[in-house]
Amino acid sequence: MHYVCDATYDSDYRLRITFEDGSIRLVDLKEHLDGKVFEPLKDLRLFRTAHRNQDLDTVVWDNGADMSPDFLYEIGLPLESHNPSTNLCVAEPKVEYKTNR
Repeated sequence: MHYVCDATYDSDYRLRITFEDGSIRLVDLKEHLDGKVFEPLKDLRLFRTAHRNQDLDTVVWDNGADMSPDFLYEIGLPLESHNPSTNLCVAEPKVEYKTNR
């Protein structure tokens, strides 16, 4: 399962998305804006409101629409990759565990 670390508007109906594995993908959603929730995103002013929701770890828009990070990963075209060990993105904050010793 993938999750989104960063999402920025690129152009037209394309987003530049960074995933947990360090890959950056260009995701073109022009052909995927069907249905009650996604139709309004054909208005580029609304589409440009795309951003990462840290609670859902995926892309969301101001109208409440969101898409599966696995779907976004699958349809995205790889642009570049970073060394995951130097650019880690985690779904949840690191928790320090203490032992009673």
